[in-house]
Amino acid sequence: MQVIEGAGLYTPAKDGEPNHWIEHLVTPDLSMGTYSIPVGGLDDQRPHYEDEIYVVQTGIATLVTDSGSAEARPGSVFYVPSREKHQWTNIREDLTLIVIVAPPYKSREPAGYRDS
Repeated sequence: MQVIEGAGLYTPAKDGEPNHWIEHLVTPDLSMGTYSIPVGGLDDQRPHYEDEIYVVQTGIATLVTDSGSAEARPGSVFYVPSREKHQWTNIREDLTLIVIVAPPYKSREPAGYRDS
């Protein structure tokens, strides 16, 4: 067992950055982190080569994907499959997401691929 302190707590973006990401855990099979986007911030990520589960801790926003869009509120849970384009938009309250990635984040990236 491992207790992961600070997971899911909102962290403001620093030095003019549009969002904040911190990875809390990496194992051979998955990784987990907290993604924070302030009101007026920007989700600048690109599609990943891993599956993701987003658990909304705080905030109100819209998740837009290739397969549709949905409003996000605390308690909402979203699955985004590998390589599906997705972006958090219309952020109306500071957004905090627990992100579970399997296999681990960036573990399937082809050489030369750069995620924002």
